[in-house]
Amino acid sequence: MHIWQSVILGVVEGLTEFLPISSTAHLILTSEILKIPSSDFLKTFNISIQLGAILAVVLLYWKKIINSKKIIYRIITAFIPTAIIGFTIYGLAKSFLMDSLPLIASTLFLGGIILIIFEKRYKKKNNLKEISQNNESKKDDEDDKELEKITLKQSIIIGIVQSLAIIPGVSRSAATIIGGLSLGLSRKTIVEFSFLLAVPTMFGATFLDLYKSQDTILLLTKSEILVWIIGFVISFFTALIGIKFLLKYIKKNDFISFAWYRIGLGILIALFLFI
Repeated sequence: MHIWQSVILGVVEGLTEFLPISSTAHLILTSEILKIPSSDFLKTFNISIQLGAILAVVLLYWKKIINSKKIIYRIITAFIPTAIIGFTIYGLAKSFLMDSLPLIASTLFLGGIILIIFEKRYKKKNNLKEISQNNESKKDDEDDKELEKITLKQSIIIGIVQSLAIIPGVSRSAATIIGGLSLGLSRKTIVEFSFLLAVPTMFGATFLDLYKSQDTILLLTKSEILVWIIGFVISFFTALIGIKFLLKYIKKNDFISFAWYRIGLGILIALFLFI
């Protein structure tokens, strides 16, 4: 992998990690477009540079994380089912699912349909204009209280739903957002909870992959280590942009635009594969 390819992948990771469009799918597709040969290094690279994006969350939300034991407990509770399920099917996911473009096309398309259905259902119960006004006027301490109101049962359900994201194209963000909306949580609450839940989830996924890929890591060349570091750093800075964009976007918009994007991308991939 060349440095310029690492830069592009880092940008893609940072900008898509927290959007409900699947960063994993976009990294795989981008690797295909850039004609980067599939390898254990590439798979580990795509998984591990997500840590850069997660560090962006830590930078922006560290006060929120350390100042509320209730929020910490809810994050841990949601992480437990994800960790159990993820650890159980890790080998299957990395060996057989990471390179499947038909699977990615299907999950992007179906995920878009499901997101539209849940948004339509959510709008029937809530007035989007009122929600936007409330979100814009809320202060940080009020946001914290909303996060603390998430019950342990809701946390477990969100964690279980999040575990579906081990399938490329599902999207961890989309899964948690759909799970949160179905439980009656506001957009801002579930988006911020998704940010925070990403911290232990992606740290766990990365360190599990590094542990399982020790043989590959020990054989890395200096050039591979360099492109790895560059991808990590780029993903960190672009994730800061992605997070701030999403928080601003949801003040006045729903997720249907992302749903149509998923559907369109899924169709394009299908056309590429079968025509």
